[in-house]
Amino acid sequence: NFEIKMRSTTKSTLLMALATPQSVASFAGPRANARRFAMKAVHSSSKNEVSSSTTTTSTMNHIKGIQSISASYDTFLLDMWGVMHNGSKPYEGVIDTIHQLKTQGKKMIILSNSSKRVDNAKRMLKKLGFDESDFDQVITSGEISYRMLCGDDTLQCSNWDVLTNLIQQEKKKIFVFGSGDGDEDYVESSGWSLAPIEEADLIIARGTFTINSGDGSPVSKKENDDEYFNVLKKSLAMAAERKVPMLVTNPDKVRPDEGLPPMPGAIGDAYAKVLGDETLVKRIGKPYPEVYELALLGCEDSRTAVMIGDALETDVTGGTRFKCATAWIVNDGIHSPFVSELGEGHFEKGTKMVLESFNNDKGYEGDDRLSPTYISKHFRW
Repeated sequence: NFEIKMRSTTKSTLLMALATPQSVASFAGPRANARRFAMKAVHSSSKNEVSSSTTTTSTMNHIKGIQSISASYDTFLLDMWGVMHNGSKPYEGVIDTIHQLKTQGKKMIILSNSSKRVDNAKRMLKKLGFDESDFDQVITSGEISYRMLCGDDTLQCSNWDVLTNLIQQEKKKIFVFGSGDGDEDYVESSGWSLAPIEEADLIIARGTFTINSGDGSPVSKKENDDEYFNVLKKSLAMAAERKVPMLVTNPDKVRPDEGLPPMPGAIGDAYAKVLGDETLVKRIGKPYPEVYELALLGCEDSRTAVMIGDALETDVTGGTRFKCATAWIVNDGIHSPFVSELGEGHFEKGTKMVLESFNNDKGYEGDDRLSPTYISKHFRW
């Protein structure tokens, strides 16, 4: 049962569950094994939510730039981190590519798995030199989650009945795995209150830096790594015992940054594994339906849209699921080091091997095997 699972869970196995390649390296021993476990962590996920609805795209082409496909699509769905920027500056050629698409009258919609609200994403765009007016919409998983917490009945996407029932019953106490940046305001301004795990009606996973029970003293991973993981383990065990539902406001498992640091999706997967019940863990963001339902609202034929992203598990899978074309951007994203290593410097060989590894780890066979429509090194014109 969950008590036995959690009692036997060491910090190293928790790190594995949280898909933390750099931490895996510190526990896995020799470098070769560490790299293998790191790749496994990046590519692994629960199969039951993705496999049944993923179909293989009919063609896969290596392209030098977006210009070669621009005439074929009316709508461009764009990931941010790993495609447009690295968190501190735009990648080379990206702003020009946006301008070129805008000049051609293309509809551009940003789909971000950021746990933060949309105004934060817009501020980031402006800070990095992008013109917000170039984009028809900016959609973040954090904004959708926030509006769901508010009980916003104008939100034109699928509901989560578990959350709807809690709101109707006025059970609105939240325990937060947070970012340490605006967690309290996010919860309280949506009409909920922070609470310890023993009292919580809902868990939110919106970051991997703090644990906040509303006592005024959040546990910080940066300040005390050991305490953070101890509280994480105990909290997940208590939550599983009480069968507390979890809302994951960013389903990404790792960020395309040095060391591939963990993201909230890793906590969601770890909890679902301990809980043994996927219906109590709701993930908002790519590759799940809500963001695509909103992005493609009014689009009569999703085949006129192309999803451009760096992550196979979120961007490419989500686009494929909604019958969009997909463009896998490799060299600026999370798969880049593995493409380089497995391909031994040969790009096409590396992408083929990473795709094979991804599909094999998922257990995808036949038409279920994921295949991007296009592959490009960068998001450039």
